[in-house]
Order: sequence, then C-alpha cells, then structure tokens
Amino acid sequence: MDSSSSLLQKQKKRYFIFWMTIFFLIIATIIGGLYYSTIQIDYTWRWYRVPQYFFFKDTIKLTSGVEGTVDSIKKTGKGVVIVIKGDDGKTYTYASPAKKADVDTGDLIFQGDVLAKYRKWKPGLLMQGLWITLEVSIVATFFGIILGLVTGLARISSNPAFKWLSITYIELIRGSPLLVQIFIWYFVLGTLVNAMLAKYGISQVPSLWFGVASLASFEGAYVAEIVRSGIQSINKGQTEASRSLGMTYGQSMYHVILPQALRRIIPPLAGQFISLIKDSSLLGIIAIRELTKATREIVTSSLQPFEMWFVCAILYLVLTFSLSMLLQYLEKRTMTS
Repeated sequence: MDSSSSLLQKQKKRYFIFWMTIFFLIIATIIGGLYYSTIQIDYTWRWYRVPQYFFFKDTIKLTSGVEGTVDSIKKTGKGVVIVIKGDDGKTYTYASPAKKADVDTGDLIFQGDVLAKYRKWKPGLLMQGLWITLEVSIVATFFGIILGLVTGLARISSNPAFKWLSITYIELIRGSPLLVQIFIWYFVLGTLVNAMLAKYGISQVPSLWFGVASLASFEGAYVAEIVRSGIQSINKGQTEASRSLGMTYGQSMYHVILPQALRRIIPPLAGQFISLIKDSSLLGIIAIRELTKATREIVTSSLQPFEMWFVCAILYLVLTFSLSMLLQYLEKRTMTS
C-alpha cells in the first residue's frame, strides 16, 4: 500500500515537472521570438532609460523676484539664506536647501536671475499616471457602488416610478459604449455645466471629475444588476420570517437580506472593479493623464514603444493582480466569519 502511494506521488511529481518545463519552454520561445523579430527591424532595446519615468532627480532653481544687490549670504543647517537689498530700499530674503549659492555678496541681481540650485527627487510620468489611475478608479468605484446599491434596491422595489427609472438608467448605460458615455459627460454635460458656472462667476469643474462621473455611472449600472441578482438569490422565506418578527421592509433588508447577499456579490463586484481599472485607460481621450496617456506621451518623446508598452502592461497587471489577491482574501474572511 505504501509503495503504491509512493509510486503515485512520484508519477504526479514527474507529471508536474514535465508540464512546468513545457510552460517555461513556451514562454522562452515567445520571448526569444519577440527579441529575434526586433533584431530584424533593427530596434535597439533601451531598458536603462525606463527608471527615469518612475522617479528622477530634477534641478530646482531659486530665482529672484526683484532687482537689487546681494546684501548677505548665510549658510544654515537646512541650506543657504540669501538676502537681497532691492532698488526700492527694501530687503528680500530667499531660502534654499542648496549647499551653496550661485551668487556672491555684492553681486548685481536682476529679476529672474538664478540665486541657487538644488536637486530634488520627483515622480516621473509613469508614477503620475499610475497615481491618477488609482485615484480615479477608487473614487469612481466608491460612487459607483453607492449608485449601484441604490439603483439595485430601486430595481426590485414595488414602486413603479423607482423601478422604471432604475430600469431606464441600467439599459441606457449598459446599452452604449463607455467611450461614447465619456464623450457625452465631457463634451456635452461638461460644456453645459462649466458654461453655467462661468455665467455666475464660479470656477469650472476640471475634466478629471467628468471622467470620474462617467466611470461611476457606468460602474453603477453593472453594480445595480449584481446587487439585484444577489438580493433575489436569497430565499424569500428569509424576508417572510423577518417580517413575521415585526421588522419593517427596510429593517429586514438591512439586518437580514443584505448581509447574506453581500457574501454572494463580492466576487462579481471584485471583477467589476478590476475591469474598471482597465476601463480608466479610456480617460486619456479627454486629456486626463492616467497611465495609458502618460505612456503615450513617453513613447512620443522617447521613441521607445516596445519597452514602455510592456512596462505599462506590467503596471496594470500588478494593480489588477494585487487587487484580485486582496479581494480573494476578503472573500475568504467573509465566508468563514
């Protein structure tokens, strides 16, 4: 018995090793084929230039805003302090974290002259785009879940006005492409809203928020159907039992139905959120510098399409895979609690 079990384990191990070897051979073949193809078109890989698009050291220049003469230069533990005596007789103080000043005491200074320079780490275009993608996705998901929850409850309501309004909203959103909805939010609704705000002297709404609104409304329609199906999957006897205990419809929904439905709707909600992260790449068409638009700008300036698009894809993969792992963990915790 023990020998047959040991033999079975060895066979399983050989089976696993054989097919893992096949997997790595396929991956190596794909990479090798891609590399060979780039050689044929005389493409030079420049991966060493990629890190600067994550973080880079920028030179910050401290310039004078007045004309005058350098009265004194003092070194402190935080840098240098430059005092300029202006032509109007007043003194102006400029502080910089630089180790030394680019001017000397007594120098004649004109407006715009550089007083000191220092280096500072700054996020590159990829990090800026990645942050905006995360920000837009999180905010749009938050509002989308609220909108979807309200719409989903209205969808199963006995009130005909609420029910048909929710059906109309869901069908309109799900029946049109997201790209068209982004155009409508930005070029139609955005123009109307900003024109009215400008008429009353109110500052205009940035394009970022119209992008968030388009994603949130798109997300809300799909979340509404997920919520509806999750609630309707709960046995009607649960509602009847809670109502027989004296609970109102709202209390029954809040304390009995929704907690059970939540466990069932977490997986499809997770998939919808992951899909929204990828859909946010469409916001580049309305001048929002998310990850895809930032990558396009880098490709235009650096002429490195292969490296940058691979990096862009990897960043999206890291985002979605990390989120998927987190949601799987939350799902397991919900199921065991």
